[in-house]
Amino acid sequence: MSYKQERLERQIERELGTILLGETKDQRLRYVTITKVRLNGDYSLATVYYTIMGTEDQIANTKRILEEAKGFLRSTLSKKLKLRKTPELILQYDESAEYGDRIESILKDLKK
Repeated sequence: MSYKQERLERQIERELGTILLGETKDQRLRYVTITKVRLNGDYSLATVYYTIMGTEDQIANTKRILEEAKGFLRSTLSKKLKLRKTPELILQYDESAEYGDRIESILKDLKK
């Protein structure tokens, strides 16, 4: 992976976090945390990994709202980034934090 690609991934991650925190009208999207962004080789697709704190119902509802806001996020992102073409956003729920918590609880149970 090139330095330019890594830098662009971090910039997209930062900008999306700022957009979700300050520019969205829906208050529920403010609890979404962008954990990682991965660009493909030609920068046309950006896979955005995110987490949401809450119950299963809140998570499912926020996922739906985030999918509906994908167009707004991409258009706002295009205004902030100086790119010829803004990448298409693929939103992917990041389950690594939950997985880590599950492993940690299993390890604590094994110590007892």
